[in-house]
Amino acid sequence: MKHSLLAAVLLSLTCLSFTAVPQEWAAAARVDDSFLCLEEIEEPRALDLARAENDKTLGALQSDPRNRRFYEEAISILQAKDRISYVSLERRGLSNFSQDENHVRGIWRRTTLDSYRGQDPHWETILDIDALAVAGKKSWVFKGTTCLPPQVRLCLVQFSDGGKDAVLVREFDPDANAFVTTGFALLEGKQAVSWVDRHTVLTARDWGERTLTQVGCPFLLRELKRAQPLVRAREVFRGEPTDAVAAPFVLRDNEGKVHAAGAMRAISFFGQEYVLFAPNGPIKLNLPKKANISGIVSGRLLVTLNEDWILSGSTRFAAGSMISYGLDKWKQDPLRAMPSLVFEPEPRQALSGFAVTKNLLILAIPDNVQSKAFTYRYDQGTWRATPIPLPTNENVSLSAASEETDVVLFTVSNYPGPTSLWYFDAASEWLEILRTTPPKFNASRYVAEQFEATSLEGTRIPYFLVRPKNARFGAEIAALLNGYGGFQASLLPSYAGAVGRRWPEQGNAYVVADLRGSEFGPRWHEQSAQAATKQRTWDHFIAFAKDLIRRRSPLRADWAWSAPARKVCWWAPRLLSAGTSSTQRSCRWRCSTCFDSPSRDGDPAIASSADGSRPTRPIRSLSRARPAQSPSFSPPPRTAACIRPRPSRGSVRHEVLDL
Repeated sequence: MKHSLLAAVLLSLTCLSFTAVPQEWAAAARVDDSFLCLEEIEEPRALDLARAENDKTLGALQSDPRNRRFYEEAISILQAKDRISYVSLERRGLSNFSQDENHVRGIWRRTTLDSYRGQDPHWETILDIDALAVAGKKSWVFKGTTCLPPQVRLCLVQFSDGGKDAVLVREFDPDANAFVTTGFALLEGKQAVSWVDRHTVLTARDWGERTLTQVGCPFLLRELKRAQPLVRAREVFRGEPTDAVAAPFVLRDNEGKVHAAGAMRAISFFGQEYVLFAPNGPIKLNLPKKANISGIVSGRLLVTLNEDWILSGSTRFAAGSMISYGLDKWKQDPLRAMPSLVFEPEPRQALSGFAVTKNLLILAIPDNVQSKAFTYRYDQGTWRATPIPLPTNENVSLSAASEETDVVLFTVSNYPGPTSLWYFDAASEWLEILRTTPPKFNASRYVAEQFEATSLEGTRIPYFLVRPKNARFGAEIAALLNGYGGFQASLLPSYAGAVGRRWPEQGNAYVVADLRGSEFGPRWHEQSAQAATKQRTWDHFIAFAKDLIRRRSPLRADWAWSAPARKVCWWAPRLLSAGTSSTQRSCRWRCSTCFDSPSRDGDPAIASSADGSRPTRPIRSLSRARPAQSPSFSPPPRTAACIRPRPSRGSVRHEVLDL
């Protein structure tokens, strides 16, 4: 599902996950640490330690007599033949990328709508990645495609050797099911490519010495013609080495007509600038740093805002809004064209997804973490919203949309009930269920309840409790507490068959808290989910746990808790009892050295970044809080620091691609 041009042009790039390295972070990275070898991805001692710790965990799990049954049940659910195969709506039918036990690397395939409506659709294979890997003796991982509208006869397919960020690009003909003999072929690297026409692409990649940013991503864009050597590609834009990344974009309508081309220059984690290529030179657009160009519909250019924008004294737009420009006026003078409002969220609303069809804009809008969907039509200078009659009190998300028609697919889900895929034709107002996940556990025995907890600074934190219906408040059953609050990612209600079979069906409960992801828009996230204010996110987790206790909910003290990548160990000692267990990814304890550049959450080694109040050894802090049951963690023998120098970046290679 393409939510914005930004998502499309960065299909193969992950550089926006990090910012350029400030001096104080770089200084912190040089602190002497005898365990630095653990931060090298392929360092033998680090791998040996990981294997040893994995063996400990597997030994503990496999010694439980229930382990084999749980494992086999989970595998059968995750690999079930009757699970929903999600599709894209394209001019040549419905396409899908599928993986199973027979196609571990996956197959790109297609079918028809009539066939997809049936119980056992007939799929035609477009590209078999497993067969490609065997033939080329490579560990290929499929990283997606970019196809040229409107015929969609030519596609740029991206592959990664072993799953790394760097990809190579080959031109592919999905009708002939074959690579194009005289097609575009770009060697492995962190790169982004956009079609201009069938004989021209814009690409940002490693062009040789001094063409990558400080975090190893491209900032130089060139125009490349078919069959043209890379060294002859014409430069069209140059960012700065201090940027995170630069990538091309080409702005098309639903008929494939190109209205503009340019570059997106990422200057921070969420901030970017858009530059249009014009006959008299590049034009830097007058947009806030946290804005995304999102597409064209009904002759209007769409832009989403992730920050407040005061355009003039009387023209103001709130963070989380969508605005639009008249395309013709914008093309004539993009710096003076004035936008109008499409959507502005209420305090407990957010824009969770959108899609463009032939004539309509489709929006998915969570309202207090319960989603609804709307069609937006531009008519006589005004955007008119019409609700789509999907089930209420559910999580409604966009799954696919057609640019040829006004057909949209929605995923509808909640915690106890199976997920369903809905088909909606806005032209005829026809609505139907296309597919439904068969139930994986008996949902009639459980109830999902939504509550709110008030955090330390007064924030209302929504959370969901899934529990047995017959559980009495004040009784004692085991519960799994889960939460997330990073990267503007929301934890909206969803059906998890494997979790349901292995946890609620055993008579247990689980809780999901929304810790300032994007449930109520970008301001909700930014007010306390980053750097010095990160502590508030952990306070929210503590708040909903205390709220469960206050309500005398059917949960006992020996909870398990999980909050991936949220540095739980920093706040855990304030909450945990002797019987609590946890799962937590700890890769960010020294984020300034674990990655090419620091995490957006800051570096715990730096007082100004971590608010000056966090212990920099979370495992030890947890051990002090629970001396009798400290986590099982065995550091390697103390040795000299074992950081190895990174390989230098040489000149551009010229090789024959073997796929």
